Parts: sequence; C-alpha cells; structure tokens
Amino acid sequence: MEIIEKYFPNLTEEQKRQFGMLRELYTEWNEKINVISRKDIDNIYTKHILHSLAIAKVISFKKGTKVLDVGTGGGFPGIPLAIMFPEVSFTLVDSIGKKITVVQNIANSIGLKNVKAMQIRAEQLPENYDFVVSRAVTDIKTFCSWVWKKIKPKGENALPNGILYLKGGDLTDELSTIPYPRVVYDIPEFFTDEFFDTKKVVYLQR
Repeated sequence: MEIIEKYFPNLTEEQKRQFGMLRELYTEWNEKINVISRKDIDNIYTKHILHSLAIAKVISFKKGTKVLDVGTGGGFPGIPLAIMFPEVSFTLVDSIGKKITVVQNIANSIGLKNVKAMQIRAEQLPENYDFVVSRAVTDIKTFCSWVWKKIKPKGENALPNGILYLKGGDLTDELSTIPYPRVVYDIPEFFTDEFFDTKKVVYLQR
C-alpha cells in the first residue's frame, strides 16, 4: 500500500481501505482461479495496481464518465481505476467467464458500486463509452478495430474521448499504422520503479 500512497497522497480513507484489501483478496482468488502469475502476487501493488493507475496520471475522469475496460483479466486496469474514481461508471469485460467471476467477487468484497463485470466481446456490447482502457491485450491496430465504434464522439473531460492503452517496449512500428491523433506518455515520468522503465500509456483520440 505504501507505494500507492506515495504517488497518490490524497486518497480518502475509503480508498485506502479498498486498495488495502486487494492483495489478500487476489491471493485467495488466485489459489482457485489463476488470474495473476504466481510470482507477481507479492508485487501486485507495483506490477498491477500502480501500473493500472498510470492512467490516472494522464487523466482525471469527470463525474459521470463511462469507461470500458476490454480484456480486463483479473480486473486491471478497471478495478484500481474504479477505486480511484468512485463517481465514474466502469464496465469490465473479458471473454473468459472465470476471470469475470473473480472481478465481480472482488468488486463486491471491497464495496465497489461503480463496476459492472460481463463475459462478452467488446463488439457485442449495446452501449457506447467515453473512454476505452486496456492493458496490452493485442497490438494497438487490432484493438482499435474492436472498440473504435464503441467510443462516443463527444465528451466532457480534459482529453477528448478515446482509448487509453497500457503497453511497453518500442511502439514506433505499431503506431505507424494508426491514423488517429495520439500522445504517448512514458510511465517513468510518473513512477520511478524500474519495472516501468519501458512502459507507456498510449492515448488515441476519437
């Protein structure tokens, strides 16, 4: 927890309580359904929770914003972001039902009221969203083909609506095929841990 409070010193007591419960809950669930690599459980606050919260350093979602997390796996980045922005609506989707079971149970256990978890493909969702977030589920061009039509054209946030994608490495070639306006944020600008050395938040504007 200390590393979360280091970079986000203004958390409410409720947010601290919710973040503080995550390691034990994920450890328990991981013994039943493997959603996090076993070697990463001890580093969950850096490698999963803080990594997810890099998006919160790029944008502070306004109240009422609708965010879709595609390929959420065990709930990243959606659950940490939902804790950080309790007045924002988060829909977390994954094609694997066992993972959605974990997400829903963890959200319920910590009292998150702003999370809906669904086993569904993004293309099948009936609603549209202000932002789509995800963590390296595929190459960026393919990801855009899945979700672009799910993004509302107009929004109320400081950044225009679009995609916020967590990915690492050299993205030059991958981004060269993307026609949309973009900004690439280097996560080491926000967090100093060496785990983040090559990691980025890619913002693509709708």
